[in-house]
Amino acid sequence: MQLDGWFLWFILFWVVALVGSFAIGGYFMFRKFLKSMPKKDGLSDLNWEEYYVDKTIHLWGDEQKALLNELVQPVPDLFRPVAKQKIAGKIGQIVLKEKAKNLQHEHIIRGYIQATPKRDHKFLRKKLNELQIDVAPYEHYFEK
Repeated sequence: MQLDGWFLWFILFWVVALVGSFAIGGYFMFRKFLKSMPKKDGLSDLNWEEYYVDKTIHLWGDEQKALLNELVQPVPDLFRPVAKQKIAGKIGQIVLKEKAKNLQHEHIIRGYIQATPKRDHKFLRKKLNELQIDVAPYEHYFEK
């Protein structure tokens, strides 16, 4: 049996598509695997995020949750829960480090900036401008 014509191209297309899909999926699974690996202290990055969120969950009011939801709107739906968890973990870390009694907008914005990768800071600034939030007081957090 000899493959030629459109059927050959159809098979080649699906081979390339499947290999590409497996490669992309494997990449993201490997990243998640690395984040779940325990560090020297015995806890992984995901464990620490969960710890900080659990310790500060009582400080989150409806207004703070609404601001966080608004800030993560530009993130695609598929990745939004992961982004919210990461940002909320960073906010919790900041609040616990400062021993704050309540959660301020300043904590949310600082955590948002610090938890966002540098490559996304352009989109972050755009979102803050849309919400009419002055970034001048937080400028030094963009450079860290």
